[in-house]
Order: sequence, then structure tokens, then C-alpha cells
Amino acid sequence: MSLHSHSLALSHSMRRLGRRPLTTLLSALVIAIALTLPALGYVLIDNLAGLARGVSGKPEISVFLKTDASANAVALLRSRLQSDTRITALRYISKDEALKRLAERGGFADVASALPENPLPDAFVLEPASDAPSGFIELRDMLSKQPEVALVQLDSEWVERMHALIELGRSMVLLLAGLLGAALVIITFNTIRLQILTQRQEISVSMLMGATRQYVRRPFLYFGFFQGLLGGLLAWGLVVALMRLIGPQLQALAKTYSIVLDMPPPALPQVGALLAFAALLGWLGAALSVHRHLHDGLIAD
Repeated sequence: MSLHSHSLALSHSMRRLGRRPLTTLLSALVIAIALTLPALGYVLIDNLAGLARGVSGKPEISVFLKTDASANAVALLRSRLQSDTRITALRYISKDEALKRLAERGGFADVASALPENPLPDAFVLEPASDAPSGFIELRDMLSKQPEVALVQLDSEWVERMHALIELGRSMVLLLAGLLGAALVIITFNTIRLQILTQRQEISVSMLMGATRQYVRRPFLYFGFFQGLLGGLLAWGLVVALMRLIGPQLQALAKTYSIVLDMPPPALPQVGALLAFAALLGWLGAALSVHRHLHDGLIAD
């Protein structure tokens, strides 16, 4: 019996959606436009985060050794670092190679040739497996405790700045989604309210003949759910269209930095979350509207 009631309510709500296709489409389009802003912002932040990592380069840690470190001690340190899973790449730069690079790239060839001895230390340059600031701090503390190490130079300032900007962007997108979501609940609330007002007498007669409040409420809930779902589908289409529109510009920008940037459409989990969020907003607006009008006496028992 309950399944039959749900089937009747579902068919009733679908007939309402199809009865006025233009009105239904415009309402869904309003929902879609509001949802497109945070959805597009989320996708862009993910893609721009990859672009920022590519522009800034791979974060590195420079480990300068003591000048009196023996060759065996350096070899043992190198072996330990190579076996550390927190390090993805390791380069050894001898002091002779460092002085040669300084002379070639820094324009200090005359100064380097005039030095009585090489003052530069041997060094390791390593790339952490994680670009999280906490991973940098952990590696720095470990390397500083090594007896052969004189100085550890951490290249994490830009990483912390980038993570802060990305988190700020995500927080702003979530805030925007919350504000627009509240606005969409209000829109659905008023839409259902107008439907209840136009069918007030019909609903009152149904309740006088024995229809329960759940029976009256159910078609409106389905209506709000499917209107929100339709808005989510349109929002998905708008996001894909806008990504195709601005994707070439972003890829051209990345190309100037010799970066190959992919601009994929939203993944299936993201699409599912968008549709679920839209349907939930529609259902919530309808539930609040019907609940208030039932209890405010707009619909008579």
C-alpha cells in the first residue's frame, strides 16, 4: 500500500512538472545557474592548484654537509636517504661541482679561480614524497639530527602559501555554496507555497475525504526533489560548457610556463555530489513549505 502511494505521488509530481514545461525549465535553470557558480569554482580551484604546483616547481630540501665529513660518512648518509620512503628523488652535489656552477651561472669565474681553496660544502638536494608543510618539517627535523649535516635549507614557504590560498579558495566556495543553497531552498519554498495556494480547495476536500497529511505532502516532496535534480543536471551541463569555453585560455596560460595542463570535466563522484546536493535542496525547500502550511492552517483538516 505504501509503495502504491509513493507511485501515485511520483506520477502526480511528474505530471505537475510536465504540465508547465516552460515554467519548470525556468525554475530549474535558476537552480542550475546558482549551483554552477560554486561547482565551477571547485573544479577551477582543483585545476589551478595543479597549475600553481607546476609553475612553482617541485619543492626541494637542500642539505649542506660539514666540511670535515668523511667520504664514508657521506656515503652512509646517502644510502640512508635513498632508502627513506619519504624522499622521492635525491641528488648529490659535490663542492667542486657547486663551485663550477657558481662560476658559470653567477658570473663569478674570476673570483672562483682566485680562491685558494673551495669554501663550499658538499650537499644533497632531495624532493619529498609529500608537498604538505608537515612533511617538510618532519624531514627537516630528521636531517638536522644527522651528525654529518651542517645546515638544512627548507624550500617550503611557497608551499605553505599555496596551501593557504587553496584552502581559502575552497572555504570561499563552500561558503558560496551554503549561501546559494539557502537561496535555492527559499525559491523552492515559495514555488511549493504557490502550488499549495492554487490547489488549496482541492487539497482541503481530499483531507476532508480522509487523505492524510503524509498523502498530501508526498507529491510536493517529489516535485521539489525532481525539480532540484533537474537543476543539478542543467548545472552539470553548464559547468562542462564553461570548462570547454575557458579551458583553452587556461591551457594557453600554462603553455607559456611549459606546463601541459589538462582540463577534464567533473569526475563522476563530483557529478553525483552535485546532483545529490541539488535534489536535497529541492526536497528540503518543499518539506519546509508543506510542513509550515499544514501546521499554519493554510490547509484545513
